[in-house]
Amino acid sequence: MNEQISNFLSERIAANDFPSAVYLVAEKGEIVFHAALGMAVVEPERIPARLDTIYDVASLTKPLVTGLLATQSIEDDDGGIELNGPIREFYPYKLGGQNLDRTVLQLATHTSGLETWLPLYLRAVSRVSVPELIAELEPASRPGSKVTYSDLNFLALQFAVEGNRIDDEAFYQIVDELGLKRTTYNPLTERRIGNLDRREIAATELGNRYERQTCIENGYLQPPVAAGVTDMSSAFRDYQIWGEVHDGNAYFMGGVAGHAGLFSTAEEVFKIALQFLPQHTQLLKPETCELFRTNFTKGMNEDRSFAFQLASTKDSTAGTRMSPESFGHNGFTGTSLWIDPVKDRIFVLLTNRTHNHPLPFVNINSVRRRFHDLAIEELERR
Repeated sequence: MNEQISNFLSERIAANDFPSAVYLVAEKGEIVFHAALGMAVVEPERIPARLDTIYDVASLTKPLVTGLLATQSIEDDDGGIELNGPIREFYPYKLGGQNLDRTVLQLATHTSGLETWLPLYLRAVSRVSVPELIAELEPASRPGSKVTYSDLNFLALQFAVEGNRIDDEAFYQIVDELGLKRTTYNPLTERRIGNLDRREIAATELGNRYERQTCIENGYLQPPVAAGVTDMSSAFRDYQIWGEVHDGNAYFMGGVAGHAGLFSTAEEVFKIALQFLPQHTQLLKPETCELFRTNFTKGMNEDRSFAFQLASTKDSTAGTRMSPESFGHNGFTGTSLWIDPVKDRIFVLLTNRTHNHPLPFVNINSVRRRFHDLAIEELERR
């Protein structure tokens, strides 16, 4: 652990920003600082966070699973996807819809023009109908004109890259290859990594209050809804979400989706993060890692590489001390990962800010920035 970083995060726990935090800071492929603070579960019982506590990493699923699988597929000269190819060519379903003309790169950089969010559980009959729904959506903006961050991009990318279901692909191509033991979708029911106890997992929200409120504010709880949805209130959980995915769309899709659903620990997030660095990767060709530090959206409203935001983006959560080529991602539940390819550094911060907290949840971007700045100060002091 590091006293300065731990003291800062303990202060934020005391201020009720989040009940727990596990952080990891690595340099040149080696863990330098690693500590667990606070309570992973506050209700219905109190369970302290540990170094190996498993968190719902939310949107870190996008780069850690879907982005990584997509780049592996790009490397595959025999039937893989193409960076600038329309996803229509790789989609497993023969569908119409203009959104299938979007390229893999547009999806991975959030420049496809798809709208920001949609409650699929109110619009689709089942998981099987999601690909067609996405294919036929009206675009919110002209493709390639600006960055519009959207879960739908990585759902579409998921359907383009998966042969088997994406959790199967993730297990065989990432989890098994790296020897991970505490990284999975659906941690309470997935048997390939062994039986996990719920007490090993950090809890998230009590019900889906946030999503329900978002649906109300955006008019999604008004007709029309999917033919099979007769009781709209049944789309939202009313119990403590603990050991199952927090995101409503991922839950609707059986806990397995391209934008959310992954559970992991700080150390195993770090082990996957190493795959994005050419000097450490075991799963990619070193030259492929250039995709993650390349700015594909120059002149747009946000700097984006393949599956990541770049630190050169104004107000990114990287802080003030990372190299501009650094790339990272945040997760709604309170997670983040940033990678500095110039300094060969990795920063993981896992919290569960949605647990035991009334709405609105605390925006912890300033905490993320300060964590990164402090961590770099402490690395350089060494």
